[in-house]
Amino acid sequence: MSKLTIETERLVLRMPRLSDAAPFAALFNDPTAMEFVGGVHPETSTDPEFPVRRWLERWEANGVGPLIAERREDGVVVGRAGLHIWDTSTWTPTSYANAGEHAQPELGWALIREHWGKGYATEAAHAVREWVWSLGIERLISVIAPANLRSQRVAERLGCTPGETVTLFDTGQAVLWEHPR
Repeated sequence: MSKLTIETERLVLRMPRLSDAAPFAALFNDPTAMEFVGGVHPETSTDPEFPVRRWLERWEANGVGPLIAERREDGVVVGRAGLHIWDTSTWTPTSYANAGEHAQPELGWALIREHWGKGYATEAAHAVREWVWSLGIERLISVIAPANLRSQRVAERLGCTPGETVTLFDTGQAVLWEHPR
C-alpha cells in the first residue's frame, strides 16, 4: 500500500490509520451526518476502529480508498474524501477483482458536522479527483441520494452533472453524478 499524501491550500489528505477512529467518532455516531452514507453503524459503539479497518482493507484490495482530510493549519481531522468501488450489477460495495467488468469507482466525501459549510468537501474532492485522473480511471461518478442537497451542491461546484438513478443495495435510490475530465 502506498503512502499517498495530497496537499491543498487548506488541507492535507493522507492515508487512514487506526488512530483516526477517535476523531471520526463524531461522524460515525452522528445520525444527521451519517444519514446519506449508510447510517450509524452499531459496530462503532463496540469497535470504534471498525470503519477505519474497512477503509484500510479497501486500500489493500483496490490500491485506492478514502483519504483523511486534515486542516493544514492545526492537523484537525475534518472528514474524508476518496474512492469507493461499486459493483454496478448489484450496486453493492466491492473490489475491482470481485466486480470485474462491473467495477465502477465513486468519488465520495463525508465531513464531521462541525466542519460543514466551510468548503472542505469541495476542496478535498477536487484534489482527490485530480489524483484519480492521473491513475487512468476513465469514468468517475459520485452516488448521491436525491434528498442529499448538501452533496448535490458539492457535486455542482465540482462541475458534475446528474445522470441515471439507480437503486443501491442498502439505502434505496441514488443519482449518479458524472465528473468532468
